[in-house]
Amino acid sequence: MRKFFVFLAGVLAGAWTGGMLSLLFAPASGSELQVRIREGVNRLVDEGKSAAENRRHELEEQLESFKQGRPITLQTAEEPPKTV
Repeated sequence: MRKFFVFLAGVLAGAWTGGMLSLLFAPASGSELQVRIREGVNRLVDEGKSAAENRRHELEEQLESFKQGRPITLQTAEEPPKTV
């Protein structure tokens, strides 16, 4: 149990140290950085909503095809990029 608390203390100390260093060496002021982060998060949320809406539309089309007895075409996942 003692090892866990030592580990937890190390994680908390590391997180605090990392946070302080990131504030000291940030390329922009706090308010500018907050705006950049907020814009980035909003962009990611919008992209996620768009992807979810597209997928929902595809699934609704497949459901209608299934209800009408037409063959369903399933999309396969793209092949992952090959590493050298």
